[in-house]
Amino acid sequence: MFDTIWQGALSYAQTMSHWETAAVLLGVAYIIFAMRQSQLCWYAAFGSTAIFSWLFFDVSLLMESALNVYYLAMAIYGWISWRNGKSSTNSLPIQRWQFNHHALAIGGVLLISAASGYLLSKNTTAVMPYLDSFTTWGAVLTTWMVTRKILENWLYWVVIDAVAIYLYIDRELYLTALLMMVYVVLATAGYFMWRKDYLEQTTAPNGVPA
Repeated sequence: MFDTIWQGALSYAQTMSHWETAAVLLGVAYIIFAMRQSQLCWYAAFGSTAIFSWLFFDVSLLMESALNVYYLAMAIYGWISWRNGKSSTNSLPIQRWQFNHHALAIGGVLLISAASGYLLSKNTTAVMPYLDSFTTWGAVLTTWMVTRKILENWLYWVVIDAVAIYLYIDRELYLTALLMMVYVVLATAGYFMWRKDYLEQTTAPNGVPA
């Protein structure tokens, strides 16, 4: 499967939009900066999502396009949230959710995805409306989790990005599908990086418990 995707990406690279290339590079920059808890991630996120909003609309992924408009707003909110944390260092500390929070969040995403998927299938020309809805609503929740530095956001991204790979391959956005593969790897690494920081933060004398 990977060989097929890779060959498709190489062929597509000769005709791909320079805008898609820019969006992908900014997307990679965003997640790397986020792993480091750097404010620069929100600048990269704003640029990347502005481009992707148009690209997804152009290939009839309506929910994905709408999602990226939401990302624009979250890039601004995230920048403010991380900058104005409540710790002694004026930086938002990493937090964790309890099981009941996760159960409510996951159940809500599945329910609203089923509802919006049905509505899209009946009233629009959206492609793969249920998968499109799942990645959209899952990302809406998870992006907010990032702005609040919820540790488990990285695990949510692993699942969402894995599903998105199939969605983008179907739409022949091969470079974006490869980006999602990179995201899965980086999200896994991001979880362990943040977990290490979380443990250090909660055991330090002035640590802020979740």
